[in-house]
Amino acid sequence: MKIQYGCAPINWSNDDLPSLGGELTYQQCLSEMALAGYTGSEGGIKYPKDFDVIKKAIDLRGITICNMWFSTEFTVFNNEDTFRRFQKHLDYTYGLGARVVGAGECGVTIHGDESIPLFKNRVILDERQFNNLAEGLNELGRMAQAKGMKLCFHPHAGTGIETKEEIDRLMAMTNPETVFLLFDTGHLTLAGEDPLAVLEKHLDRVAHIHVKDVRRHVYETVKEQDMSFLQGVKNGMFTVPGDGDMVNWDGIFDLIKNSSYEGWIVVEAEQDPAKADPLEYAMMARRFLREKLGQ
Repeated sequence: MKIQYGCAPINWSNDDLPSLGGELTYQQCLSEMALAGYTGSEGGIKYPKDFDVIKKAIDLRGITICNMWFSTEFTVFNNEDTFRRFQKHLDYTYGLGARVVGAGECGVTIHGDESIPLFKNRVILDERQFNNLAEGLNELGRMAQAKGMKLCFHPHAGTGIETKEEIDRLMAMTNPETVFLLFDTGHLTLAGEDPLAVLEKHLDRVAHIHVKDVRRHVYETVKEQDMSFLQGVKNGMFTVPGDGDMVNWDGIFDLIKNSSYEGWIVVEAEQDPAKADPLEYAMMARRFLREKLGQ
């Protein structure tokens, strides 16, 4: 299949705020993904670290681990440790079926601190940090390629790589043969960008896709009340495709349908599962994707 569909466990249990969905089991996450019609899952903090345990769990449900977040620390120049951890990450995730690795820069970030307002405290990388990030990603890209995988960089709110300008610059500074882009509709919207414009420019570099929408009224409240990223999440800032009101899905899906994109489209719309039943929203998103993309 040209395109495959996955769901992220962060819809059930939040990696950045483990108290959200902390009571839910990994077995429930995986079973409900399969029930909703997905064949892939991303990794998550909820899943067992023991390879044999998680492999058995996904095999029982016909699920593949299609990607697992990796935190780079190049903006604090922690290069050697990042390289060491990345090799272990490649070996582990390859065995679970992943052929891409979504990496986000977390050396300098505010997205995981509930006390820091998101929009008033944007991370701005200096020249040295940006150069080291690009050089570090080029090395990770070579390592991933040697493993038969693709490194996909994930622009993310609060990390210093969020805007179209920052993405354009990073893509220009990295090797197009080994460093790819993880396209995330929600984080681009949060950065004030038009996701369609980013996808149009960098479609040939996109090797993995996250789809989520943003609720405009919550987005505006987060800005007006100087709320943090995590406060926004808890208040329902993100939702699944087919429910929000800020992303131009017709434009994005038309571009994808008329492209040569091959890979995963993953629903990754972190919410409070006590307020938004994860199975209900996973099913809602799968219906929407089937309606728009025909499969």
